[in-house]
Amino acid sequence: MAGPLSAWPWENLGIFKYVLYGPLLGKVLYTRIQEGSFKDDWCLHILIICSARALLHQLWSSFISMLFLTRNRRINRRGYDFNQIDKEWDWDNFILLQALIASISCYIYPPFIDNVPLWNTKGFITILTLHAGISEPLYYFVHRRFHKGYLFTHYHSIHHSSPVLHPYTGATATFLEHLALSTVIGIPIIGSHMMGYGSRSMIYGYLLVFDFLRCLGHSNVEVVPHQLFDTLPFLRYLLYTPTYHSLHHTDMDTNFCLFMPLFDAIWKTLNEKSWELHKKLSSNAGKYSKTVPDFVFLAHVVDVTSSMHAPFVIRSYASLPYTTRLLMIVCWPVAFIFMLMMWVWSKTFLISFYNLRGRLHETWSVPRFGFQYFLPFAKDGINNQIEQAILRADRLGVKIISLAALNKNEALNGGGTLFVNKHPNLRVRVVHGNTLTAAVILNEIPKDVEEVFLTGATSKLGRAIALYLCRRRVRVLMLTLSVERFEKIQKEAPLEYQSYLVQVTKYQAARSCKTWIVGKWTTPREQCWAPKGTHFHQFVVPPILSFRRDCTYGDLAAMTLPDDVQGLGNCEYTMERGVVHACHAGGVVHLLEGWTHHEVGALDVDRIDLVWNAALKHGLKPVSNSTKQKSM
Repeated sequence: MAGPLSAWPWENLGIFKYVLYGPLLGKVLYTRIQEGSFKDDWCLHILIICSARALLHQLWSSFISMLFLTRNRRINRRGYDFNQIDKEWDWDNFILLQALIASISCYIYPPFIDNVPLWNTKGFITILTLHAGISEPLYYFVHRRFHKGYLFTHYHSIHHSSPVLHPYTGATATFLEHLALSTVIGIPIIGSHMMGYGSRSMIYGYLLVFDFLRCLGHSNVEVVPHQLFDTLPFLRYLLYTPTYHSLHHTDMDTNFCLFMPLFDAIWKTLNEKSWELHKKLSSNAGKYSKTVPDFVFLAHVVDVTSSMHAPFVIRSYASLPYTTRLLMIVCWPVAFIFMLMMWVWSKTFLISFYNLRGRLHETWSVPRFGFQYFLPFAKDGINNQIEQAILRADRLGVKIISLAALNKNEALNGGGTLFVNKHPNLRVRVVHGNTLTAAVILNEIPKDVEEVFLTGATSKLGRAIALYLCRRRVRVLMLTLSVERFEKIQKEAPLEYQSYLVQVTKYQAARSCKTWIVGKWTTPREQCWAPKGTHFHQFVVPPILSFRRDCTYGDLAAMTLPDDVQGLGNCEYTMERGVVHACHAGGVVHLLEGWTHHEVGALDVDRIDLVWNAALKHGLKPVSNSTKQKSM
C-alpha cells in the first residue's frame, strides 16, 4: 500500500505535466515582447537550469548505454529490461518539483535572485562548507531512516526495486523522498545567499555538480581510476564511486552516504569490500572482456532517421517500436553527420544484449545504412565489414552469428556463402535464419488455401516457399519474367508437383487470387489487381504500403522470444516488445538446438517443418497482424 505523499501530484497528467513549465516560459516570452530583449530574470534561469539538468542526465544515460565503450567497466552485468525502463519513465519529476519550489521561493522573496553577482569566491567556500557540514550528515541520517520499516516498505523500496543501476534510477523515488532531497540541496544554496555570498555561477555549479555525482553513483559503470585513491588516499573518504554506491544496493545496511564515504566511516556503516572491489573493477576496465556471447545477431542501420532508435540515443524511445517522430526529424542533420563519420572511420560495434537460459545474446551493427548496400562501389567494403565481424566472433568463441536483412543479400555475398567458402575452418556457425522466416510465412497461410500469388519468387525465400507450397498441392502463381529461372525452380520440385508451379508475367494474372505473398516491392497501382478481401503476406524490406482498405496486410515474419528472456529493454526496429525478426529467431533456434551446420545460401525445403517445430518447442511464438486463422 502506498504511503502518504508517495505519489506525484501530476502523476495522471502524463506528458502534459510539462505544461507546468508554461507560466515560466510565458513570463520569459512576455518580458521579451514587452522589453524587446530577454531580461535576466529568475524565470529564465530556472528554465535554463532545468534544461541543463535534463541534458546532463541524458548524456550520462547515453554514455553508459554505449556498450562498445563501457562494456568492460560495467559493475552489474545484467541488462535493463522493459519493466525497469517503464518504472523509471518519469525520472525527471524531481526537476519539475524543484523548478516549482524555486519559482515559489523567488516569487515570495524576489531579492533572493535580484542583483546577485555572477561570481563570488567566498560563496563557493561557503557552499562547500554547508554541504559537507549540514547536507551530507543530514542526508546520511534521513537515508538511514528511510531504510527502516514503514518508510522503506512504502517509500524507499521503489528506488531499490531497480535491478540494475542507471542514472535514471537515482532520480526515481517518491514525492516525499524528493521533498527531503530538495531540502538537502536547498540548504547550501539558501544558506550562502543569506550570508551574502550568493552568486549565479554558484547556483548553476552546485546543482549541476550535485546531479553529476548522483548520476556517477548510479551509473553502473566504474569510471573513477583506483590510481587516484592510491596516490591520494584521503580522497576515498571525500568522493564515492559507482562501485561504492552499487554495494549499497546489494548490501542495504551499508554505504548510506550522499557523496562522502567519510560519514559511513564515522558511523561504522562503510562496506569493507568498497575499496577492494573498486580497485578490482577499475584495474580490469582496460582489459579485454572475458564475457563471450554465445550468439550474435549482426544487424545494420536501416536509414538515417531510424539510426536514432538506439539505446544510447534515447532509452525510452528505443524501448518502443520504431516510428518517425518530430524530434527525430529535427535531429536528422546531426544523425546524417554521424552517418558520414561512421562510413569513414567506424567498424562493427556492440548495440545491445540480453540473456536467455544462461546464454549471452548480443546484437552487433555493421556501420552501414540501408541505401549503401545498393551502391556498387560500397559492396566490397560492406562485405569486408561483415567478414571481419565473423572472424572476430570466431576468435572470441561465439557459437552462432546470424546475418540480418541486407547483410545476407544474395547479390552481396550469396546469403553468407562467400564467407563460409572463403574460411572453411570457421568454428562459429554462420546462419541467415531464412528457413524459419519461410516457416513463419507458410504457417500464416490458411490451411484451405488452394492458390497463392508469389512475387520475389526467384529469391532464396521465394524459391523455398514455392517449392513447399507445391508439395502441399497449392497452386503457386510465380511472378517472374525469366523463363530460365522459373524452369530451374520447377525442376527442383518432385515431378508430380511441378504442375502446381505456374509462371505469370503480369499482376493481372492474380486478379482472382486472394492470397498474395509479397517478396518484392509492390506499388499501390500493382496492388489494385488484388481482389477485395486479399491478405498480403510479405517478406519484402521495407514492407509495402498498406494502400488497400478492403484488404489486410501482414507484418514481416517475426517471433516472440521465450518468456524467460532476461535483460531485454529495446525493440528491434518496428517490432513490438519482446519480438524479433524471424531470421534473428532462426539463429536463436540454431543455438538452442545445438546444430553445428552453417545455414547459408539456398534454403533446404526439407528442414522448414523441422526448424518450425524446434522454434515452438523452445517457447518462441509466431507473430502476425492477420486475423486468427487455422494454420497449415
